[in-house]
Amino acid sequence: MDDSGKPQDPEESGRRRPPGQTEEPGGPKAPPPGRKGSGGGILMGRPFGVPVYVAPSWFLVAALITWVFGGQLERVLPELGAARYLVSLFFAVAFYASVLVHELAHTVAALRFKLPVRRIQLQFFGGVSEIEKETETPGREFVLAFVGPLLSLVLAGVFYAGMQLVEPGTVPGVLLAGLMISNLIVAIFNLLPGLPLDGGRMLRAVVWKITGRPMSGTVAAAWVGRALAVTVLIGLPLLTHTGALGNARPEIGGADSLTDALLAAILAAIIWTGAGNSLRMARLRERLPDLTARTLTRRAIPVETATPLSEALRRANDAGARALVVVDPQGAPTALVREAAIAGVPDHRRPWVPVGTLAQDLKEGMRVPAELAGEDLLEYLRATPATEYLVVEDTGAIYGVLSTADVERAFVSAMARTS
Repeated sequence: MDDSGKPQDPEESGRRRPPGQTEEPGGPKAPPPGRKGSGGGILMGRPFGVPVYVAPSWFLVAALITWVFGGQLERVLPELGAARYLVSLFFAVAFYASVLVHELAHTVAALRFKLPVRRIQLQFFGGVSEIEKETETPGREFVLAFVGPLLSLVLAGVFYAGMQLVEPGTVPGVLLAGLMISNLIVAIFNLLPGLPLDGGRMLRAVVWKITGRPMSGTVAAAWVGRALAVTVLIGLPLLTHTGALGNARPEIGGADSLTDALLAAILAAIIWTGAGNSLRMARLRERLPDLTARTLTRRAIPVETATPLSEALRRANDAGARALVVVDPQGAPTALVREAAIAGVPDHRRPWVPVGTLAQDLKEGMRVPAELAGEDLLEYLRATPATEYLVVEDTGAIYGVLSTADVERAFVSAMARTS
């Protein structure tokens, strides 16, 4: 409420959620496997309790892999005919199953370290495990990053061993060789020492251990990641043209060279953007402790449930308060008057509307300790979605009301300062 007793931005604040709020765990449950999910794709299952989503872009990549690998099969196994595309589709699915194993390695390590994992998503270029908290030590950071490439190397070894058990030049032999090579590439690529790759997180952990400052590690790994992006953009087309990665191209130009340049540009953009986002989020985490429940809380006055809205707003205006807390006859808080509900009542009706009809009952999780700050505060709000919260002292005394609109504005402001 402003000085006149009217709410500020009522419609906007009524719709907003706490910064970073997801559907898990406080919101609606995710749909069953195979159904479209709000997490960014199709939910395929919940290994270790973590939802796995397949992004729509995966189907584009699967089709591309099927087409490219099918062309290779035509040269190696021409007798397959059109069936080569079924074999290629199997390879695409098996390859992304390997990527899922890579991500599950990160997930299991994170859960072992008691770090919440929001979801795993398989997307255009591989997969990502969305771990919601930072590790507490550089040693754990290194382990968490290393287990993914390690599992990819193990898979490459398993597929290599499988190749020794089958006849070369057969469908199983070609599939196992393709999976061995692809997992080896995934492992080597992810070990490159630049964010957002696993090798970048390992470099971050090393610098963090040496300097004692996680931010120093992030800055170093992010800038190495940006340098890596430039190297990929320039170096990948040159390597393919000179034949270092295969048959040399006779001249620069044509469809193959354009494809190489496009692939290099996409990879470079992903690495550059990921490095920048990692740096930005690290700077944001440095500022998050400034977001405290106490400093963001609105002053509130207690009112009984039958108090007319106009009278409650008059008292709040006289006291310089911006929120209303409904209390019982003994003075114990029972509900919070919703700012959006106040905005929906015309001025001429306010003398006849009791505040109790506009209030939301206090539920478990809606009482926020005044000293809560930073990521702990955001986690607390995420667990119980609401538009307002009661802020209380350690003694249980009412300190005021925290609006999610105020928290979000402070969060956005902190993000803007990191840009």
